[in-house]
Amino acid sequence: MFILEAEKLTAYLEQKKLRLCDYALMQETEAGTGSRQELRERMAQTLTVMERSVQKARREPVRSVSGLTGGNACLYESYRQTGKSILGETASLAAAMALSCSELNASMQCIVACPTAGSCGIVPAVILSCAETAGLDRERMIDGLFTASAVGILIGSRATLAGAEGGCQAECGSAAAMGAAAVAEMLGGTPDAAFHAAAMALKNVLGLSCDPVAGLVEIPCIKRNASGAVNALLSADLALAGVKSYIPFDEVVDAMYAIGRSMPSEIRETARGGLTMTPSGQRMRRQTEAERK
Repeated sequence: MFILEAEKLTAYLEQKKLRLCDYALMQETEAGTGSRQELRERMAQTLTVMERSVQKARREPVRSVSGLTGGNACLYESYRQTGKSILGETASLAAAMALSCSELNASMQCIVACPTAGSCGIVPAVILSCAETAGLDRERMIDGLFTASAVGILIGSRATLAGAEGGCQAECGSAAAMGAAAVAEMLGGTPDAAFHAAAMALKNVLGLSCDPVAGLVEIPCIKRNASGAVNALLSADLALAGVKSYIPFDEVVDAMYAIGRSMPSEIRETARGGLTMTPSGQRMRRQTEAERK
């Protein structure tokens, strides 16, 4: 049975000298979903899809099906290659990767919904950018994905991962928490540090609305993925430095869920509030509706 309280899980992992990724893998094998080797091979296939998704739109402009967005991953990658980015190598690479993955999602190409399609760029971006700049091998990346999955299970069990239920804090916020924990463990942090990283990443976006312009997962979703990736990296960096979240992970997740339930329906993926109701948002809605006719 998966331990669904971070404090109890951390104590168990410390006692057994396990990492979060080890625990997630162990739980899957005990559930009978496959052998350890089979599960790692399946996760490797997931990683392969992620690797393609973070590359393609950086190399060539990709337009969304609606035509509203596209080309920004390529544009940012070109700027990043000049060495002028103020973010530094890892964070700027993560931002570019997140944009690429999200632009592929908007163009109906293959991505991994991790944990959702709307937040699909964050976990791949932080894991792959850190692996590239820190020289980590493929097995370490697969470990990171199992770590991320463990955090996702806890959030999904205690709260929600859906924008329609909890706003974008539940989608991009959860993805950032998953990615932050993954990076913390990948770079040698303890499970305790991973949960502090996850708590800080989620805290940073509490109250974030889900207000997709024209009801499409494009504006502001694509750029929120880039922001979420940088948030995850910062949170992991803080945790690896020894910084702790004053509010424990479980309590942060519970707060996110409570905030989500108190949000008006207009800012929970209904496209009836927030950015979608701005003059520009309404203009783009009319434009897409006209093109559909």
